[in-house]
Amino acid sequence: MKRLAVSLTLFLVLSLGVGLAVSGPDFMDWGIAGGLFAIAVAGESFRFWLRRTRAKKRSEI
Repeated sequence: MKRLAVSLTLFLVLSLGVGLAVSGPDFMDWGIAGGLFAIAVAGESFRFWLRRTRAKKRSEI
């Protein structure tokens, strides 16, 4: 769980940085930043689900 929190925090900072870099000095581009973070959350959720599924299969054997 700690790795998940660290990973999502890193992706949050990176997506905010990209959103700020793309928009320029005027304002934050929330669409790009939010979209990148949503992709990161979906990927981490899939990895977490895959790990739980594999652990469940091992415990059944």
